[in-house]
Amino acid sequence: MEIVGKTVVVTGAGSGLGRATAERMLSAGAKVALLDANEKRAEEVARGHDDTALVVRVDVTDPAQVESAVKAVKERFDAIHVCVNAAGAATPGLVTDGEKPLPLEAFRKVIDVNLIGTFDVMRHCVTAMAANDPVDGERGVVVNVSSGAWNQGQRGQAAYAASKAGIVGLTLPTARDVARLGIRVTAIAPGLFDTAMADGLSPKVREGLERMILHPPRLGRPEEFAALVQHIVENKYLNATTISLDAGVRMA
Repeated sequence: MEIVGKTVVVTGAGSGLGRATAERMLSAGAKVALLDANEKRAEEVARGHDDTALVVRVDVTDPAQVESAVKAVKERFDAIHVCVNAAGAATPGLVTDGEKPLPLEAFRKVIDVNLIGTFDVMRHCVTAMAANDPVDGERGVVVNVSSGAWNQGQRGQAAYAASKAGIVGLTLPTARDVARLGIRVTAIAPGLFDTAMADGLSPKVREGLERMILHPPRLGRPEEFAALVQHIVENKYLNATTISLDAGVRMA
């Protein structure tokens, strides 16, 4: 799909991989709806793009807010062509400390954001895409963000790994659901990336993580993730698959 002039919805657009994606889509000539719970951070990304950027404050765990946000995007830009679900939560916790189990609410919160929130945004966006006039048989593209943790989850990552495995599990059946509409659904499973979650790492911990990465032996750059998103959108033959973007890391 040609990006210029198309409308791209990005959740988690105020930081990390979502921010890098929103910035790349704007520079590529797209109209971008920046959905984020932190409106101020999203506005920083939108600055200077008054005609092509729309900031919508939204908590993806609130169905009413999600529905309202997608409606606002359609009212502003008339259509939605690309949906990138990058909003996420990573709350670590052992299933038990030996005396007390992990609070169920802690597990549920991660699932609500990463899996249910992703599905909710996607279902509204693909419904909007179905109304688009097809171009070479194509009406829309979805890119959901999984994680290498989906099959390499470490200790304390039960909720996060389960939520990201769910994203992988969604990919094929949802791609099948919307194929007849000319919509593609894919996922990216990033490895270790240099985002805000990595800012608090000590040099020793960071070095230990980098030793697990094959090549290049460093954390990924958000712009490398954004470049893959652009490629997925533009490559019409990518569909119903999860792409690992991890430089060959295998978590210990």
